[in-house]
Amino acid sequence: MANNNGSEKTIIGVFRQEQEAERAVRSLRDHGFTDKEVSLIGPDSRKGGQGGNGHNNGPHLASGATWGAGIGGGLGLLAGAGAIAIPGIGPLLAIGPLAAALTGAAAGGITGSLTDWGIPEHEAKRVEEDVKRGEFLAVVRTSHDADKAEQTLRDNGAHDIDKR
Repeated sequence: MANNNGSEKTIIGVFRQEQEAERAVRSLRDHGFTDKEVSLIGPDSRKGGQGGNGHNNGPHLASGATWGAGIGGGLGLLAGAGAIAIPGIGPLLAIGPLAAALTGAAAGGITGSLTDWGIPEHEAKRVEEDVKRGEFLAVVRTSHDADKAEQTLRDNGAHDIDKR
């Protein structure tokens, strides 16, 4: 989904597999998108549990294998993140600006945070349902090269990207 919010655009890619979402985030960073522009959110499977999709997603998202030096001094993707409990969704892990929005607006959940960023409510609700099913979101909020962000998400396996 891409949406104009002033000069900023928000692009959301939905991924079935954690590894695809991580690969997309890594690729976005390789294309010059910053930690302040890119967020990643998904089920918290750090304790060897299963994500909401019924598959053991392993340690990848929780171990922080790909985010790099931008967060946690090089310790990894989610080294600086903690679990966020969202009523009706459950425990999530999130990094980037969306993590801060979710922490401050847990009652509004993902839908509320995304609508604050200009995503239509019906689209934000649909994306929240994807997360409830155990899928992963890579979110880019940028004032430049939204087309590049969209293509990068698509090239890395996002099964759902809408552009408005």
